[in-house]
Amino acid sequence: MLINFDKEQLLAAFTPISLEEMSGIRLMNRLDTKYVMTLDVLDAFLLLAARDYRVQQVEGERDIAYRTVYLDTANRGMYLEHLHGHAVREKIRVRTYVSSGLAFLEVKNKNNKGRTDKKRIAVTSADTLAADGGDDFLRRYACYTLAQLTPQLENRFRRITLVNRACTERLTIDCDIRFRCLTNGAEAALGNLAVVELKRDGRSFSPARELLRSLRVRPSNFSKYCMGCVLTDTGLRQNRFKPRLRKLERLGGK
Repeated sequence: MLINFDKEQLLAAFTPISLEEMSGIRLMNRLDTKYVMTLDVLDAFLLLAARDYRVQQVEGERDIAYRTVYLDTANRGMYLEHLHGHAVREKIRVRTYVSSGLAFLEVKNKNNKGRTDKKRIAVTSADTLAADGGDDFLRRYACYTLAQLTPQLENRFRRITLVNRACTERLTIDCDIRFRCLTNGAEAALGNLAVVELKRDGRSFSPARELLRSLRVRPSNFSKYCMGCVLTDTGLRQNRFKPRLRKLERLGGK
């Protein structure tokens, strides 16, 4: 059962920023820092953040529904890269913006310096990748071909996107996070938790980092893909992720 909180009232205090204005703050090559917190702590953060951040608004919506389908090899090669602690790793996914129906095939590559580079093309859906030029796209930007990949995990969530007033960073806040394994049908949810990701180009001052530090929220390595796999497929090797699972349990997310 998902836990709801009054995001609408909290977000009303933020000045909006349009999708058109956001187009200049894409940060496709960036440094990412993730945080996991309860919704109560997120409430406190949002109350403090309104003075330094604007909120993305699309057709009147500030809390936007997303659906993601993660592709991987039959033996979960990309999951295993995380499990084995590889600094250089990759994710391939189809992300759909639910209200508009727009979908993109995306490749995210992380290098050994911690920087993330993302490439994407518009597609019709996860079922039409070959017809939409997905194979050529993957041959150019990914380590895998379309023939090597199958849908492994579905992830649904609602996202708030904040941008600092200096336009040097973007903050995504994901709530109502749900998973469904596409190979066995098992489902799981993170109910009472939010996953916050700070995305910035370079190491400029970040108001969000200072606010989260004041709330005693520390950075946390967290992959929605890996956690979704672990929570919905007990047959996977998961030793490296057990401390993160214990943290979720402490926070009340399992």
